[in-house]
Amino acid sequence: MTVSTIIHARYALSTRSLSQARSQRRRHNCGCVHDTRPGTKVAALQLATPVSIVQAWKQYGGEVIPRVSFTDIERGLSNAQKDHIKKSGVVVVTGAVPKEEALRWKVSLKEYITANPVKAPQFWHDPSNKRVSFSTPISYLDRLRIRTPGDSSFTLDPHIDGGSIERWEDPTFRRVFRRILAGGRDLYNAPGQCSVLRCWQGWTSLSTTGVGEGTLRVLPMLSLATAYIMLRPFFRPSGPSGGEWELDLESSLFPGSIPGKGQELNEETHPHLKLGETMTSIPEIQPGDQVYWHCDTVHSVEKLHGGQKDSSVFYIPAVPLTVKNASYIRDQRINFVHGLPAPDFPGGSGESTFAGRATAQDVTTSQGRRALGFEPFLSEGIENNELVNAANRVLFG
Repeated sequence: MTVSTIIHARYALSTRSLSQARSQRRRHNCGCVHDTRPGTKVAALQLATPVSIVQAWKQYGGEVIPRVSFTDIERGLSNAQKDHIKKSGVVVVTGAVPKEEALRWKVSLKEYITANPVKAPQFWHDPSNKRVSFSTPISYLDRLRIRTPGDSSFTLDPHIDGGSIERWEDPTFRRVFRRILAGGRDLYNAPGQCSVLRCWQGWTSLSTTGVGEGTLRVLPMLSLATAYIMLRPFFRPSGPSGGEWELDLESSLFPGSIPGKGQELNEETHPHLKLGETMTSIPEIQPGDQVYWHCDTVHSVEKLHGGQKDSSVFYIPAVPLTVKNASYIRDQRINFVHGLPAPDFPGGSGESTFAGRATAQDVTTSQGRRALGFEPFLSEGIENNELVNAANRVLFG
C-alpha cells in the first residue's frame, strides 16, 4: 500500500518528477523548500510555516471561533460571516433549540438511563443541486455525552475523523485534495468520509459549559492546516538541529496515520501547527446552542472537566439528502425499529431490550418522519424531482 501511495503522491505533487529536486532546491530556516528550476512546480511547506500558522490563528483575536445566532442563519449569513466560517472550519450557532426544551431533553434522557442502566448505551435521536439537497436534512443517529465534573477519562487528543492513510492512498479520496497536492488548495465542494455524506460534524448542547469544563477544542484554521497536513508526509527535518526541512519522496512514513483509524496529530508529528498554542476551546455555550466543525478540522476534547456541573451534548451532524444517504437511512430505519445500533456503529443488542425505548409512533411530525425514512420526501421544485424520486424508490420501492 505504501509503495503505491508514494507513486501516486509523486505524480500529484508536481508536473515533473520530484525525485530529481533534491540537488536543485534551496532550504530555508523557516521550514520552506523552494525549487530553483524555471517552470517547475514543487509543493512546499511555505503554506504553513511556524510563523504563518500562529499569525493566522492570532489575527482574529477573541473572534477566532465564529459565532452566529440561529436568527442570523434564518435571515442569511453575510459574506464576511461565511468567509470566517470557511477559513476557520468551525462555527457556534446560538439559540438553535430553546434553552428550556434542551434542558427537558436532558431530564428525559437521564430518566431513560436510570430505567435502563448499562455501561455505555447508544440512544436514538433525530434531529442544490440534482444530486444533493442541502435544504432537506435527514437523520444520522449518533451518540450522546454526559461528562461529570472532575472527569479525566473521556479525553481525545488532536485528530481528524474519517480516515488517515486513505487520504493519500485512495484515488477518489485523494482527488478531494488535488489542488493542495498540485500547489493550491480547495477544501470545499468535497465529500466527507463516513458511510454518508456528512457535511459538518456537530453537537447540540444540553448544558451551560465553558472553557476548562470538558468541552471541545478545535484548530480553527481549516485551509492552512489541511494544506500542511496533506503535504507533511513529503518532507522531513534535516540539519544538525532538525530546524531545516527537505523533500522526502523515498520514505513510506505518513506521520500520525494508522490504517483504518483517524488521522492523529501532535507536536512531534506536525510541529509547524504549534498545537500547544493553537488548539482552542469552544467558548461558553448554553443549552440549545450548537457547534459544527468541518470534517477535516483538527479537534480534541479537554483532558479534564474542571467545572461544577455536567457537560452534556447530543452529537447531531449536518447530513443532506442524497441517494447514497437514502440507502443509509433505509438500513438505519430497520435498526431503529428493532432498537439496534445504527449501521456505522458497533453491533450488539443496543437498546432492543430497554424499557421506554422510542418507536416510530413517537415521531409525530412529517418532517421528523421523513428525516428518519418513515415518510416519502417531497419535491421542492422541478430541479430536484429526480433526486427525490430516486431517494423515495430506495426507501419505499
